[in-house]
Amino acid sequence: MSVPVSQTAPAPGPLTRARATVAAYAGLTKTRIIEQLLVVTVPAMFLAERGIPSVWLIVATLVGGAGSAASAHALNCVVDADIDAVMKRTARRPLAKGQVPTRHALVFGLVLGALSFAWLGFTTNWLAAWLSVAAIAFYVLVYTLLLKRRTSQNIVWGGAAGCMPVVIGWAAVTGTVEWPALVMFAIIFFWTPPHFWALAMRYREDYAAAGVPMLPVVATPVQVSRRIVAYAWVMGAVTLLLLPVTSWVYAVVAVLGGAWFLFAAHRLHGAVAAGEETTPMRLFHLSNIYLCGLFAAIAVDAAIGLPVLGLPF
Repeated sequence: MSVPVSQTAPAPGPLTRARATVAAYAGLTKTRIIEQLLVVTVPAMFLAERGIPSVWLIVATLVGGAGSAASAHALNCVVDADIDAVMKRTARRPLAKGQVPTRHALVFGLVLGALSFAWLGFTTNWLAAWLSVAAIAFYVLVYTLLLKRRTSQNIVWGGAAGCMPVVIGWAAVTGTVEWPALVMFAIIFFWTPPHFWALAMRYREDYAAAGVPMLPVVATPVQVSRRIVAYAWVMGAVTLLLLPVTSWVYAVVAVLGGAWFLFAAHRLHGAVAAGEETTPMRLFHLSNIYLCGLFAAIAVDAAIGLPVLGLPF
């Protein structure tokens, strides 16, 4: 009779360990969110140029912006490691799983921030560089440390950090911050609450378990959906403020896209008010499509160079 031999999994080789380490550090940067931030940066640069900026300037701004966003996200992971481990949606993040030492993640985030600041300063201009530092500081110090665990208005004011890429892109082209950049900032500012509250409605139990007072945790579903509708209306109105510097291409997308977003927001509110089963993630995904489409229209509009509407407001 043969004696069974115990079998253990072979130890991972150096290449496997290296890949796992790289993947863990990449996970700290939340690459999917970075992609969305960069999607709005390029159209802002096109509008600032009133055409297509140099390829080098676009690449330099995107590299610097990606580094800045990666820094903010890594530092956010350091601060939020405890609640990330509690929430199902974030439990697989590297610090929550213990894949990266906290001190290493902190150094990683700070180094990324310093490098992105220097890169933007030397390749674009120092206004863009300092704006990137302001975005990192606001996201980490104001949103993550001050607001997130203390108020249901966390994502409203904290979301301002996610609006900064359009201002950075504009500054990289012009060396200034002018009113169209502030309008694009405002569009994203008022878009963020409906976008994120729809996600938070889906993951309400997660935020409640972690003790994070996202609006769906502390308010009734009807109150949440009513605020989603209110912010959607304000956002739609703000998009029209760009009409004086855009053509009919943007106007059509802004009006039809805004109507589509408002219809979806009202449909969600109607279902919630009627006590019906709701699918808030449908609005969440639609909001991503809407924002990408709106800013794509800004880019196309500027690149084509059609005559602007020049409305007097």
